[in-house]
Amino acid sequence: MLHTKRCVILLNQLTVKVQKKGVLNLPNTTTIKQLLEAGAHFGHQTSRWHPRMKSYIYTKRNGIHIIDLEQTASMLDKACEFVKQVVAEGKSVLFVSTKKQAQETIGEEAKRCEMYYVNQRWLGGTLTNFATIQARIDYLVRLEDQQARGDFNRLPKKEAMKLEKQIVHLNRNLGGIKEMTELPGALFIVDLVKERTALAEAKRVGIPVIATVDTNCNPDDVDCPIPSNDDAIRTIKLVCGKIADAIIEAKTGEAFVPDEGGEEESPEQPKAEVTKDTETPAPDQEVVMEGKIGDSDI
Repeated sequence: MLHTKRCVILLNQLTVKVQKKGVLNLPNTTTIKQLLEAGAHFGHQTSRWHPRMKSYIYTKRNGIHIIDLEQTASMLDKACEFVKQVVAEGKSVLFVSTKKQAQETIGEEAKRCEMYYVNQRWLGGTLTNFATIQARIDYLVRLEDQQARGDFNRLPKKEAMKLEKQIVHLNRNLGGIKEMTELPGALFIVDLVKERTALAEAKRVGIPVIATVDTNCNPDDVDCPIPSNDDAIRTIKLVCGKIADAIIEAKTGEAFVPDEGGEEESPEQPKAEVTKDTETPAPDQEVVMEGKIGDSDI
């Protein structure tokens, strides 16, 4: 199909580019292929780019920037090595992303590698006012203990229902960091623009940040940028999975081998946007809001 042919052509172009450079330490070709199939190379509209991302942009197609996957794979490997160092020092990694496309993936991957996460709402002061956040977590734990002991049964029905709703509300915002007793050693963020509050707090308290940076982000704001599409669900799953695998490897001391049986049958196809000076997209493509390439099936 049209998208598949374009992916093969782009992969060939990247391979030729790498060979011309004569670089010895090349990123894994399998990783580049996975990134390509996941749509990690699609950026935002050329009119919405950040100038600091120029060095990570390979070219542009139909008004959309294409990210250089060679650099993406290389910087993803560097981010994984950095995460291993943090975990080896006995510190934790906090996964952060409250956007709808990433909420489920952030929660699943953080639980898989037994780390903390925030995927519903970033409460202001989570890092800079950690003592207050800890007080709210302690209050939540006390309420859950009272509920488990059956103390709510002795309260008036209206008051018991009010406390149960409070437990649900607190768990929604603090459930992922309920067991975090100290500040994390690093933050992993998906979509810097949306999580700018978390980024600002991390910089203020001196916590290093690993983040996926799209073409509308400033890569200088983070310590370990990973240039990639931060809106495609498959891309988010791939990058988060690699970070989680690195954490598991650092904990166990053995390389994590993913289950091949759990792979999806068909890759998702990015959507193309209609612009005035370009042709109408193919029938198997859809128009997306904000000029952003997303996910769909081939």
